[in-house]
Amino acid sequence: MTVPYETAKADLLQAALMHVPFDGWSEATFQAAIRDTQLAPSVARAICPRGAVDLAVAFHKAGDGAMLARLQEADLDGMKFRDKIATAVRFRLEVVEDKEAVRRGTTLFALPMYAPDGAKLVWGTCDAIWTALGDTSEDVNWYTKRATLSGVYSSTVLYWLGDESPDHMATWAFLDRRIADVMRIEEIKARVRKSPTLSRLLAGPNWFLGQIKAPMRGRGADMPGSWSTPRD
Repeated sequence: MTVPYETAKADLLQAALMHVPFDGWSEATFQAAIRDTQLAPSVARAICPRGAVDLAVAFHKAGDGAMLARLQEADLDGMKFRDKIATAVRFRLEVVEDKEAVRRGTTLFALPMYAPDGAKLVWGTCDAIWTALGDTSEDVNWYTKRATLSGVYSSTVLYWLGDESPDHMATWAFLDRRIADVMRIEEIKARVRKSPTLSRLLAGPNWFLGQIKAPMRGRGADMPGSWSTPRD
């Protein structure tokens, strides 16, 4: 009987997690997962061409999926938006069942050859958070929101990895401080926009930024963004 692709990949991932604490997201872990699942090596390699690296990516995306499931069930009504963001980041970390797997993944994606994968995963997590919380921005703010949250999320993960406080209370306090820092920056930006003098000085840059559009949804969604074009 042929095993469906997603089922086989999930089985490989679960088997690999038993070995990651000892061998990291390595070829040794991948080979051990193949033996444990009794999957044909050629099939396993077809599913994960890069071996354990692809399983590490799958592990991260599975965490994103679990976070989104919790967000859908949570009652966020009446919360300030900054608190909704903090809750989403907290959910993302709380769904992790094996901190060592994340630690090993952080090491893997710090390598130059895999750094783009790591950055893409962090960006994807932050995009998922903003989208789940109803972000409708269609201009440069689409990018700045995700870039800012990527910085907050990444620093919080690193803090969380070394946090031994009860229920990770120190991490949640750290997260609140980082979000407070971001809010202060937003307040400064708001004051700049209200200043007539600064508004005139920034007219050129603001016009340029105004031409940047968020990625298209649906058809053409693989494009990183688009420039608005004047109408005839």
